[in-house]
Amino acid sequence: MSHPMHEVLRRWKAAFDSHQPDAMADLFTPDAYFQGFGPAVLTGRDAVRGYYEAVPAGRRAEVTVLHAYTIGEQVAGGFADVTFSDAHGWEAHVHLSLVLCRDDGGWRIRQYHVSRVDAEQ
Repeated sequence: MSHPMHEVLRRWKAAFDSHQPDAMADLFTPDAYFQGFGPAVLTGRDAVRGYYEAVPAGRRAEVTVLHAYTIGEQVAGGFADVTFSDAHGWEAHVHLSLVLCRDDGGWRIRQYHVSRVDAEQ
């Protein structure tokens, strides 16, 4: 059985790559905290859906899980390297951290945070 971090990021990548904002939002808890590229921390599925609706179609994500952990049977999380790209040569490399919670529907993202990686670091 794979770790929840791998499971959630596999579904997240599939939804992101196919530009499915509703599927993206469903990966999050109703009260999730979300820190994407913008300066504001967003809260809740509707805000997450709006964020992903604004992402241009055609963007893709390459994901490598760096570390995964569990706390009991209801909480998990970890860190990943993600490189976002598109067919026009745009690219952004980030570190992604997630806190996951188990509910009746499986594992969902409770907290999402990306931090851009500076190429000179």
